Amino acid sequence: MAMELDQEKLCCSICLDLLKEPVTIPCGHSYCMNCIESRWTEEEHNKSYSCPHCKQTFAPKPDLVKSAMFADLVEALKKTRLQFAPADHCYAKPGDVACDFCTDKKLKALKSCLVCRISYCELHLQPHYESSAFEKHKLVEPLKNLQEKFCSHHDEVMKIFCRTDQQAICFLCSVDEHKNHDTVSAKAERNHKQMKLGVSREKIQMRIQNREKDLKVLQEEIEAINFSADKIVNDSKKIFTELVCLVEKMSSALNEQIRFQQKAEVNRVTELKKKLEQEIAELWVKDAELELLSNTDDHIQFLLNYPSLSHLSESTDLPSLDVHPPLYFEHVTEALSEIRGKLENVLNEEWPKISLKVTEVDVLLPIPEPETREEFLQYSPYCNLNDVFPFSSFIHG
Repeated sequence: MAMELDQEKLCCSICLDLLKEPVTIPCGHSYCMNCIESRWTEEEHNKSYSCPHCKQTFAPKPDLVKSAMFADLVEALKKTRLQFAPADHCYAKPGDVACDFCTDKKLKALKSCLVCRISYCELHLQPHYESSAFEKHKLVEPLKNLQEKFCSHHDEVMKIFCRTDQQAICFLCSVDEHKNHDTVSAKAERNHKQMKLGVSREKIQMRIQNREKDLKVLQEEIEAINFSADKIVNDSKKIFTELVCLVEKMSSALNEQIRFQQKAEVNRVTELKKKLEQEIAELWVKDAELELLSNTDDHIQFLLNYPSLSHLSESTDLPSLDVHPPLYFEHVTEALSEIRGKLENVLNEEWPKISLKVTEVDVLLPIPEPETREEFLQYSPYCNLNDVFPFSSFIHG
């Protein structure tokens, strides 16, 4: 409380700031030396000098002498103010209305005075509350562009609105260039436009609510599309994996059957080969015996041995081999090629139906109509199968 009293007593009523080089004039009031000298310089033409606070006049002009007591008190108050410095949030930031009287780091303005046309922080506003000299001053919420409140022609506060010209004017404007215009008080026009603004806000808020509902529906639609697409992708992977497994299983079974048949045929041919080799060996023995008989010089001996050796030229029971070209497993390759062709035909016939189902996904937003050939091909469900999934290369590979 003592600090507040000191602040009030030690402020210059001209600049409303702490006294700088304080001087006390004969009536007992104190001012900054520069402030009172400037004021009295304006009054020199009257050859009398008055106190700005009590209006007492002096002639001739009193001598101004620095008041040591007030100077000491001001210095003591400055030290006290440093101890009770305002919090950081009290200082003006970009976008705030700053106090016009703060000389160092400016505080945020608490009020603006339409008479002084200045904005004040809480400290510099105190004289307006304490001194009767400011009781008729009009204090309003802090205004950034305070000068815009005043008429540029008459330098008066603009409190009237001209509906004819749709502009704010002062009282002198209303009886001069805006005479006979449709004019109302700024407050009345504000209330009128405030009502219209309220209606506009209601419409906007209603649209916001509707759009938020639409936004929620669209978000749910996105989630549903993603869920459905993920499920179908997983299902399609499973189905194609099963198809691949089936093909691999059939391929393995076919390979096993071919190897089994290969072994059986090789065994059969090997057995026949052994019999033929044995027959050849026996025939070579018979041929040697017949050659020996043929070379015998003794006719009687030849005739005696002939009956027992003549039967050697007779054929064995082994059948002769066919002379037609051999047929191995090539017919299996032909059968597989035929099956592959049939599978390709089936897939090429059925794939457009599957692709059409994909493009028939029902969403809220319409798909823009294609215009170029590329866009038509992109959205066409009857595209080439190999452009979508290379079945042919998969099967050939």
